[in-house]
Amino acid sequence: MGGFFGVASQQDCVMDLFFGVDYHSHLGTKRGGMAVYAEETGFERAIHNIENSPFRTKFERDVEEMKGCFGIGCISDNEPQPLIVRSHLGNYAITTVGRINNEKELVDLAFQGGNMHFLEMSGGRINATELVAALINRKGSIPEGIRFAQEHIDGSMSILILTEKGFYAARDIVGRTPVVIGRKEGAHCASFESFAYLNLGYTDERQLGPGEVVFVTPDSVEVKMEALKKKRVCAFLWTYYGYPSASYEGVSVESMRYRCGELLAKEDEVDPESIDYVAGIPDSGLAAAIGYANASGIPFARPFIKYTPTWPRSFMPQRQEMRNLVAHMKLIPIEDLIKDKSLLFIDDSIVRGTQMGETVQFLYNSGAREVHIRPACPPIVYGCKYLNFSRSSSELDLITRRVIVELEGGVPSEETLKKYTDTESTEYKAMVEKIREKLNFTSLHYQSLETMLEAIQIPSCDVCTYCWTGKE
Repeated sequence: MGGFFGVASQQDCVMDLFFGVDYHSHLGTKRGGMAVYAEETGFERAIHNIENSPFRTKFERDVEEMKGCFGIGCISDNEPQPLIVRSHLGNYAITTVGRINNEKELVDLAFQGGNMHFLEMSGGRINATELVAALINRKGSIPEGIRFAQEHIDGSMSILILTEKGFYAARDIVGRTPVVIGRKEGAHCASFESFAYLNLGYTDERQLGPGEVVFVTPDSVEVKMEALKKKRVCAFLWTYYGYPSASYEGVSVESMRYRCGELLAKEDEVDPESIDYVAGIPDSGLAAAIGYANASGIPFARPFIKYTPTWPRSFMPQRQEMRNLVAHMKLIPIEDLIKDKSLLFIDDSIVRGTQMGETVQFLYNSGAREVHIRPACPPIVYGCKYLNFSRSSSELDLITRRVIVELEGGVPSEETLKKYTDTESTEYKAMVEKIREKLNFTSLHYQSLETMLEAIQIPSCDVCTYCWTGKE
């Protein structure tokens, strides 16, 4: 995933930029970057690897040295950015959040426009942000270039571009990711996360619409490209990605997760008298577990405590095997709340199933009598094409797909696959039972798509549910 933050201020903006970017650290693990512009010194940039240290510790010296009234920064799960670009549109810095599926096609398009080369990264890939800049430079103005790039990208792309006069902010063309504008006296900011600027003294001004492009200065936010009508906001922002204090489309992440738990309790058929405690897998499962406990009358407890002093960031490190180990090392058991108890755990989702399976086995090893699992979203059957919410290299990394292949005796047709997304079908029920059996759960019941959408509380046609339905 990733996140970004931009500031245009009448005063030096570096501290606001530093803290605003740092508040996006839950969205990525690989690199962090900041770029600023000052009339006296021009563009300055700093990029650091943050795989083993938080953003804050890597940029403390840069904050002391950088100066400027305008700036943009990012937390990135992929390529180094922001980039500083010299083009016929002028000098600018650019940072992006998104995913490009048709990279080769776009590289060929850029070459046709006269772009002579791209810097190749390890693995033969090119920097997606550099590719976006090349597409923007095909047009006669930055706003036209942004719209051109977004229209040609298969995937999604939200963009910040820093210039000598301010910065451009552009939301993905169907609004899969958010861009919100904050303001305080003498300054404006643009942010992926709505809470990132609150402690900096900014208040909410407005969110950008799908495909909308604005130019931000200390005194104004000028629309350069009007918002489009089609909207497909990623549901996983509420379910998993978003920090509890964030809100998207005016809907609080914490409140949505709480409602998920309430609705999950109402549709669950488990006997409340048979459960000792409801618990959440820290952190994104906690609010849903509280909602479930309050709705069901089953006491809420914390049989695991998350150890954060040395493992503060949920996405580190990059390698999946190490992530599984770190996930295990973070959770410290409370034996009095586990031994001889029947526990009902809520997590945001089950993706590969590896971490959940290991966690449940750990509970049994700690003396749990029963472990019931309730994911706060439907089974993930399709890999995300838009935001890289999972690092899976293949859809067969998904436990649902592996189980379906096993049940079908081979790779299913698209028509057959659809049957496994229908909660009333025998195929769906067989899939859920097989997952329960493989991961050694006492019982397994997924949140339905309908109640998850009900908890989000915006029109379902405005929400992207591709990973659950396969429908765009």
